Amino acid sequence: MAVVKVIELLAESEQSWEDAARQAVAEATKTVRGVSSVYVDNFQATVENDKVKNFRINAKVSFVIEKS
Repeated sequence: MAVVKVIELLAESEQSWEDAARQAVAEATKTVRGVSSVYVDNFQATVENDKVKNFRINAKVSFVIEKS
């Protein structure tokens, strides 16, 4: 039986929410192996001068715990 751990990350992008999700996964995989999925829990955007400036997400990244 596999054991899966979930970590929560906040990510931001100037391009899109999808890019923010990619950045969250890229950051997680710098220190975590076996990432299997990302669940985007919340979407936000910052507005400046009547235009969307940044896209923000709360991402839950799942990975399988390796057995020793």
